[in-house]
Amino acid sequence: MRRIQIGERPDWREIAAAEGFTFHYLDGEQYWDESACYAFTLDEIERDIEEPTEELHQMCLALVDEVVRSEELMERIAIPPEQRNFIAETWRWKSPSLYGRFDFAYDGTGPAKLLEYNADTPTSIYETGYYQWSWFEARIGDGALPRDADQFNSLHEKLIDRLAEIFRPGSFVHFASIEDHVEDRQTVRYVEDLAAQAGLQPRFVAIDKLGIDVNGRFVDDESAIVTAVFKLYPWEDMFREPYADALMRSGALFIEPPWKAILSNKAMLPLLWERHAGHPNLLPAFFDGDPRAAELGDRYVRKPFFSREGWDIELVDGAERQEGPKGGYGEEGHVRQGLATLSRLDGHYAVIGSWIVGEAAAGLSVREDDSRITRNVSRFLPHYIEG
Repeated sequence: MRRIQIGERPDWREIAAAEGFTFHYLDGEQYWDESACYAFTLDEIERDIEEPTEELHQMCLALVDEVVRSEELMERIAIPPEQRNFIAETWRWKSPSLYGRFDFAYDGTGPAKLLEYNADTPTSIYETGYYQWSWFEARIGDGALPRDADQFNSLHEKLIDRLAEIFRPGSFVHFASIEDHVEDRQTVRYVEDLAAQAGLQPRFVAIDKLGIDVNGRFVDDESAIVTAVFKLYPWEDMFREPYADALMRSGALFIEPPWKAILSNKAMLPLLWERHAGHPNLLPAFFDGDPRAAELGDRYVRKPFFSREGWDIELVDGAERQEGPKGGYGEEGHVRQGLATLSRLDGHYAVIGSWIVGEAAAGLSVREDDSRITRNVSRFLPHYIEG
């Protein structure tokens, strides 16, 4: 694993705009960064990223199967009592999952360590599946990358295939997000395009425009019945919306399914560790207040059960303490996770995102920051596999 200064294309901003990458700057800060890239060997990808991703995915599915059978475990991870049967039923119905993203600490010198699983609303799918591949082809074409290079990236194709597996050809599927959130809306627009390529009929509805008809079914802003919906909106928030009571009786198929609320919750980290203590791809993790958390000493990360983009995370490394942005998370509880060694090349910390589609590993993304806490504006850098 190497970080290589490669130099950016002089017209990349124009290319990004033309290809729909309208959020390559976020909050005034550069988000897409192609002045450098990460290079991996094929062995690093296959042995250290791809295989652990698929193994961890199966471990997570086994955990869901256990949690949905246990009121005690549902309580431990703060699943609202009124939604527990709904979550359990969607698991028993085998409600399909489209995708997820494991975030790893990895520097090429040892096993990748799971930081968290973005199982419900993983963003950066467009940047990973489409735009970094566009960059890769362009850099092969202009000679900046060797012709025998490759990229660990079948995300785009696998998503199309998976959508075609989940839905019948011609199916009418709604797509929902916060309409005026540029990154979310453009991400959903990309998935809409994938759905069209899979032979489906996509239709967007703003998440706050979803309504309920007299029969308890969800309807969009034109009163069309919502029978299936891809939503880029967290389950923990949906469970607290005014329409929460209607979720189960609506009969709608949700992507991601409600059982993903178990895996998108950081409380799953200590549950995984309890069942697989010592696994090479896991970090020790405990619920806040568990006496066993003393094993971590003064090197740990304290995370709220529900948190996004580094919000309300506290990193403790001896006398050094770092805090993420304040987002108001933590009411439901916290976990403590052993401090991982992030890759630090050229003074930049990197987190590896490994994508899963259905049952298969599907691609890799790299997020980089000057801090050890990955935030919304942490830079996205492309990668390639050295031949």
